Amino acid sequence: MGDGRTRLPEVPADWLTRPLMRFMRIESIAGAVLLLSTLLALVLSNAAWSSQFIAMWEIHAGFRLGDIEVSRSLRSWINDALMTVFFFVIALELKRELVLGELRDRRMAAFPLAAAFGGMVAPVGLYLLLIRDGPGASGWGAVISTDTAFVIGSLAALGSRIPHSLRLFLLSLAIFDDIGAILVVAIGYVEGLNWIAIGYAAFGLAVVAVIAGLGIRSVLVYFAIGGGIWLAFDASGVHATLAGIILGLMTPARSWVSDRRLHAILDRVIAYPPGDHWSSDNAAQLDLRQAGVAAREAVSPIERLEFALHPWVAFMILPLFALANAGVSLSSASIDQTLTISVFAAFVVGKPAGVVVFSLLAVMLNVATRPSELSWGLLAAGSLLTGIGFTMALFIAGLAFEPDLLDSVKIGVLSASVTSAAAGFLTLAWITSSRR
Repeated sequence: MGDGRTRLPEVPADWLTRPLMRFMRIESIAGAVLLLSTLLALVLSNAAWSSQFIAMWEIHAGFRLGDIEVSRSLRSWINDALMTVFFFVIALELKRELVLGELRDRRMAAFPLAAAFGGMVAPVGLYLLLIRDGPGASGWGAVISTDTAFVIGSLAALGSRIPHSLRLFLLSLAIFDDIGAILVVAIGYVEGLNWIAIGYAAFGLAVVAVIAGLGIRSVLVYFAIGGGIWLAFDASGVHATLAGIILGLMTPARSWVSDRRLHAILDRVIAYPPGDHWSSDNAAQLDLRQAGVAAREAVSPIERLEFALHPWVAFMILPLFALANAGVSLSSASIDQTLTISVFAAFVVGKPAGVVVFSLLAVMLNVATRPSELSWGLLAAGSLLTGIGFTMALFIAGLAFEPDLLDSVKIGVLSASVTSAAAGFLTLAWITSSRR
């Protein structure tokens, strides 16, 4: 336990912040908040004041920088700007696993990568087979991605009965899915490219690489340059959220201060006898400041940023996205049944089938290694959860479909997500309980 002197001093605000931090650490809560936001969006979209609720997201806001004016609707700010932070965190999680985590082994990393690839190809193929040349054929990108928050929330609800290997497999698969989805957006849904803006974006990324090599570690500096890169991508015709993926993958995964150096610096501070020399001794003040920097920089930038941003993504950005995008007026919606069924089948049938088949092929062809504790039965049951497309499906649908088809797609996405979540949760609960 240790005595009180080994901990930071307490302040009245701790009575609020400590329970809040414990609340946010529970992974299942993020999925629950997202679910509640989705239900709230559906209720408000069908309430008496639904027109005001829908119109609210079309209110325009922006800013001006000299001759450059950036203005868009509130929904577009959420989908283009805030979702960039979401993709930035996704890229941080992927790089941490690839560099510091269990995916450092290439063959281990190839296993969820192959599964993710199958989980993108198979639903697209099934969707195009069902939709044929009907309206919405160009919107195939909406059926390729898995919702990370809902999948992890479903697993968290099952508790310790779910092995870590399955959690890591599905998390890695969902992250690969999200990155694949944003690449599809960047490549497949562009309307003319501004090569000058792309050049500015590339220059900004080069500046980030150079100053990182020079050892500049100020978050504000990178935030300012990152904002400029986002504006350049936004003007280029490539979807601006791609900036979040690239910058996340560029973030250093190694700490600047080694454990050995950290202990040496802290030992020097500890060597001072008790007294008030911290306010009067310049050398002691310098050592104390160095200890503060060393303690901060002993944690890698990826881990610091992920820790700082993940609560904002889980409890603000994704719920706002759901409120702005998940609403559909069921009373006035003109439903294209073929389109809705095609979306539903692509997620519920195509996603898990592609995940299982391509995972099996990757192992049979000896390009990937399956974790020994992850049985094929557990993998197949967990693959049912990959049909929860929600966040990225709605994100891409807003770009790929005409407004008159959007409600049909939303109904397909929402019904597929509910079906996949129920099927995956119940199957995993049955398998794990029978094994116990």
